[in-house]
Formats: sequence, C-alpha cells, structure tokens
Amino acid sequence: MFASSRPTVRRRALAAAGTAAALALTLAACGSSNDDSSSMPGMDHGAKPSASAAASTSPSMGDMPGMDHVAAGNGLTDNKDGYHLTSKDTTLAVGKQAAYRFTVTGPDGKPVTAFAVDQTKRMHFYAIRSDLTGFQHIHPTIAADGTWTAGLDTLAPGSWRMFASFTPDSGVGKGTAFVLSRTITVPGTAAKIPLPAAAKTAEVDGYTATVNGEPMADMAHPLTVTVAQDGKPVTDLQPYLDTYAHLTAFHEGDTAFAHLHPSTKVNGDHGGPELSFNGELPTSGNWRLFLQFLTGGKLHTAALTLNVG
Repeated sequence: MFASSRPTVRRRALAAAGTAAALALTLAACGSSNDDSSSMPGMDHGAKPSASAAASTSPSMGDMPGMDHVAAGNGLTDNKDGYHLTSKDTTLAVGKQAAYRFTVTGPDGKPVTAFAVDQTKRMHFYAIRSDLTGFQHIHPTIAADGTWTAGLDTLAPGSWRMFASFTPDSGVGKGTAFVLSRTITVPGTAAKIPLPAAAKTAEVDGYTATVNGEPMADMAHPLTVTVAQDGKPVTDLQPYLDTYAHLTAFHEGDTAFAHLHPSTKVNGDHGGPELSFNGELPTSGNWRLFLQFLTGGKLHTAALTLNVG
C-alpha cells in the first residue's frame, strides 16, 4: 500500500512545482498615449489608442497574453549586458509638453536600429515622478539614425525616471528583453504628493477596478482584477496591445519597475469582468499600480496602492 502511493505523491509534488513556476512576472513595458482627463493623482495619460491596437484580437507572441519577452531586473540602471540607454536630455521644461530624445547603443557602441515587435510596438516608454505621480505610458518614434523621441505630456517639477523597454532584433542581444532607465529633472519647486494608502479598489471614468490577492515579496502569487461600472460587471473590455489589460507597478522609494500581464485569453471585445494576473513583485513595501484597459475605443487608467508583505 505504501509503495503504491509514492508515484502519486511524486506526481502531486511535480504538479505543484509546475503551477508555481507558471506564475512568473512579466517585466516588459507596454503603452498608452497621454491624457489629463483623470482626476486621480499621478494619472495624466491614457487617451485614444491606434486603430490597429483597438482592432487587435489575438496575441502576437505566443498563445496567451503576457507570454511575450520577459525582462530581468527592476529597470533601475541605464546599462545591462553591453546595452546602454543614452540621452543628452537631463532637464525638461515644466508645465508644458516636451520631447525626450534618447538612443539605445549596443555592445559595439553603435546605436541600435533593429528592434523586435513586442505587443505590437518596438519600444515601450514610461515616465514616473519620484513620488510615483505623473505616470505616462507612451510609444516613442524612431529616426533612421536610431534616435527615439518620446512626446511627453506636461511635467510637474521634480525628479523623474524615464524607462525604456525593448528587445533588440539583431546583434548579441537579439531576442533578449531589456528595461533600462535614466533620470531627468524638471526645474521648479517640487511639492511632494503623499502616496495614497493601500486599497483594493480604484475609480476611473465611472469604472471601479477591484484587486484581489495577497502577494508576498519575491514569491509567485496570482492576482485577480474585477472591473465594474455602476455596480454591474463589465464584459465588453476590448483588446489593447494584444491583451485585455496592462498592470504596471512602481515601488515606493526607489521607483523600481515591474509589469504584470493578465493570463486571461483574448476573445474579441468580450473581456471581463474578471482578469487573472500572474505576478511576482520582487520586494516588500508599497507598490503603486496602474491598470490600463480599453472600452469603446477609449483607454482608461486606474491607479491604486498595493502593500506587499
């Protein structure tokens, strides 16, 4: 009797290990355009997506959303494995739109011009102020010489970190995902905005997003997000960059970067109300989460604070 039970025990252990391994954090960036319509702190972004993005109904990489390139690290460096994020811009004007120009150079010291398409884009770019306000998530454009230009919305005074997420399509780093960043200063008196208290729900544009799950630092843990409108479950989420939602996170204090993707399969304009996320936030403390989802051709961004034990 005892001998016959050992294979069953081993199979159960292997199944449990496989389940844990499947819960991986996807550290890659995906984007939106900018909009000042939100009244929540740190949410000057998120307007109309491109027609091609709104019309997308299936993942471009892999069979499930979120199974694209996975970038290692927290993005708090401007160089990794010979790749460098360079920019002459160290300051940007306050209170008006600005263009941030940057270049990615490879191990040979030359600007990289070949980038793989990742979730319909070749570059995903984020801007966040040191107090985790002013979040912007956009897609820059590239010139023939490899110079990228990110059109930023108005910036408040303070220290900002600019993140670039990309995958080279040639050279020694071909197929490897990177998230690199640099800081810039916006002149003026920086009024620090306190981080909102940890909460399970966030309101945006008449929608309520509710996050369920108790993540622990550096441990794979599932999260679910439920979207409702006027108390009714939302079932008309549209595909946005090959998925139904994007969940970007920044760590309080050092602005470490993480990005989680839903594992919910895309099926036309029928997403919601519940989205399942596979994620692992590497460090404890407060994380500011920005959830982006699309309905009726409009991109919404909800923000909330999540405490990770």
